[in-house]
Amino acid sequence: MRCVIARFPFELTKSGVLDSMKGVKPEEITGESVVIGRRAYPVKQVGQVITRQDRRDFTAGEVLRAMTKLGFTCHGLPRTPAPLPDPAPLQHAYALLGTPTGT
Repeated sequence: MRCVIARFPFELTKSGVLDSMKGVKPEEITGESVVIGRRAYPVKQVGQVITRQDRRDFTAGEVLRAMTKLGFTCHGLPRTPAPLPDPAPLQHAYALLGTPTGT
């Protein structure tokens, strides 16, 4: 499959990507990832290995599109849960001081 990554054309195949990534140890995943074989790799690591370009020269989106078209499973950014709203100031004070006891 022909694709363009960082303004350079590449002819990529699924078997070619598998061969390129063989023996490459996955780095820690902090963002988007691609499952190649039985391992998950960061997208930028995959892009660097298959294009032999510096990671700053291409975007994760370019590599994700190419890997998706080749049939690899891709995962986007991990979702973080929304922060819980702060309790009302009076409820917060009660929580800090405890509930009043009757005498």
